[in-house]
Amino acid sequence: MTSGLGEMPETAIPAAEPGSRQVRDVVVPGCALHVAATGPDRAGLPPAVFVHGLGGSTQNWELLMERLAGDVDGHAVDLPGFGQSPPPDDADLSVTAHMRAVVDYLELAGRGPVHLFGNSLGGAVATRLAALRPDLVRTLTLISPALPELPPQHTALPTGLLAMPGVPAAFGKLTRGQPVEQQTEALLDLCYGDPGLIDAERRREMVAEYQRRMALPYTMDVLARTARGIVRAYTERGPQSLWKQAERVTAPVLLVYGLRDKLVSYRMARRAGQAFRDSRLLVLPEAGHVAMMEYPELVAAQFRELLALTDRPEAARR
Repeated sequence: MTSGLGEMPETAIPAAEPGSRQVRDVVVPGCALHVAATGPDRAGLPPAVFVHGLGGSTQNWELLMERLAGDVDGHAVDLPGFGQSPPPDDADLSVTAHMRAVVDYLELAGRGPVHLFGNSLGGAVATRLAALRPDLVRTLTLISPALPELPPQHTALPTGLLAMPGVPAAFGKLTRGQPVEQQTEALLDLCYGDPGLIDAERRREMVAEYQRRMALPYTMDVLARTARGIVRAYTERGPQSLWKQAERVTAPVLLVYGLRDKLVSYRMARRAGQAFRDSRLLVLPEAGHVAMMEYPELVAAQFRELLALTDRPEAARR
């Protein structure tokens, strides 16, 4: 069940009824963020925030949030320009700008410290946030995080090409007139280990959302600017390097990788495990790039183990 909460943007979402889904537009400096909450099973659960990947939205987290409703009070955020959030006023769509938007939301809503989840681009955003604002993060769950991988997999090159001038316009011309179902199917083939597992109703929802997004006048520009931001983040050195920032993260980390991921190679799991000082790894042999959508039960179960560990007294964890 989805509940709209009026037209006036606010900084917090009232407690949702168990099993319900509530949405609100939240104004933060320079932009408005669309936020969706899944009603927790009971009051007093710890807060969690979910951050999607490139081209994604709060919808990417629905299945996992439903399964964690008995464990956390979850809010998912549409990053500026994605989902139902409009582009930011300053057109800055760098990893740091996306991170600032999430930080602003956490501070205005008074939700920190949170259990922070990030997928792909959202994983890079969450890593930077956890490194620079450890006071806002209790645990970090990264699903196929977009941490620098050089050279990238050849199957990820088309995504990187979005950062190049002229490519988004060429893509628009190439796909013009192509059935939206066919375009959506190509995206699912890229992101899922086995798209055949998606049921018919959810597939229809995905087609409708893709059609809505592609009809927006700013969609390709947002994708291009954000892709350029990821490329810049991949080339940053020194303290601003995402790998250096990963080393600074003090929160316990759950790393989730799929062996069928065509965008983030499983070979990066080893480096990530070495970079994050307190990490554990979940490998899903049949999963692709969006394990929280493909195998939400398994991701939820592993997070519960992390939650149980972090809830134990410090002495018991040693």
